[in-house]
Amino acid sequence: MGVKTHLRKGDDVLVLSGKDKGRRGKIQRVLAKKGTVIVEGVNLAKKHARPTRNNPQGGVIDKAMPLPACKVMLVCPACNQPARINKERTADGFPARICKKCGKSID
Repeated sequence: MGVKTHLRKGDDVLVLSGKDKGRRGKIQRVLAKKGTVIVEGVNLAKKHARPTRNNPQGGVIDKAMPLPACKVMLVCPACNQPARINKERTADGFPARICKKCGKSID
């Protein structure tokens, strides 16, 4: 059973704590079962890759590692600031994420 999260792939987020505190990035992947997200260019680890057919050179590559979803905050595209969200139902009955600062829809 997965953890319910307010984040989706492609959202712009701000890192709230840790070594990358204050950095912004786009979500590449949401791992709902673990309650983590992978943010582009944040929480990078060095991975030693052996030479293969696809990568004949091998070497050290940077790999984005997962962050707990509670350590990132969604950035509203309308007001361009990190904000909490509110969930409301639209006229057709689907839930929409609403920015609590500016009141505009995020979806």
